[in-house]
Amino acid sequence: MPDPTLDIRPLSGALGAEITGADLSQPLDDAVFAEIHLAFLDHQVIVFRDQIITPQQQLAFARRFGTPGVYPFIAGLPEAPEVTEILKTETDQINFGGYWHSDTTYMEKPALGTVLYAHEVPAAGGDTQFANLYLAFGSLSDGMKDLLTTLRAVNSSAQKDRGGRARKMIAINGMKDGFREEAEELEAEHPVVLTHPETGRQSLYLNRSHTVRFAGWTEEESAPLLRFLCGHAIRPEFTCRVRWAPGTLVVWDNRCTLHQAVNDYAGQRRRMHRITIDGDRPF
Repeated sequence: MPDPTLDIRPLSGALGAEITGADLSQPLDDAVFAEIHLAFLDHQVIVFRDQIITPQQQLAFARRFGTPGVYPFIAGLPEAPEVTEILKTETDQINFGGYWHSDTTYMEKPALGTVLYAHEVPAAGGDTQFANLYLAFGSLSDGMKDLLTTLRAVNSSAQKDRGGRARKMIAINGMKDGFREEAEELEAEHPVVLTHPETGRQSLYLNRSHTVRFAGWTEEESAPLLRFLCGHAIRPEFTCRVRWAPGTLVVWDNRCTLHQAVNDYAGQRRRMHRITIDGDRPF
């Protein structure tokens, strides 16, 4: 039976839901978490407001979804290595996650999901947009679906067409000390159409930030189809937008969504704590 203390309300017609009635600073009983997890699978992005939690409490909540991972490019907090601080200061020009992507698709086992908690946010701006990759795949023609199910894509962490990850990360003041330059390039090959291991649904699985080409194709040959698919995936009718406030916590499913941090708050500060949850090899 649904827990009477939880209220789950959709954010848009495409994806996303806001959940009230849960205090994430406290352990959740199994029945309450089961309903939260079902909402996560159904809505792909879940939002909790007015949460006052420590890094350890954020970790405890993340562990209900799976095993928190250690991000390969930024050192975590000393007291919680799985928690990375994402900071854009008043003088920074570049933000973290400013292109549409799914987290860590350049790894052999990409992140299952991400748990992001807001500490400081601008007066306006700094929202995160999300896109539903189930809808993106489902709306394609049968001929295109047949083609894509035969393809695999090569994903890279290097972001060479975006100026390179190392240069970009070091340009962000808050990343200078914690950036792990020795892990500059990771590469992995994954199916273009992913079958979700929990829902069984098929989704498009590529992104503008990390997918560089199709396996067996050159980058030049791949570029037109990638450009079409990445543009198709973020059509407005497939998206929702989350506006942050201090104490907002969002969990999203990296296996069937894209996201983008909007960089529209020059001269203001935004500080978040992020945890990625280890996943399995896509199939």
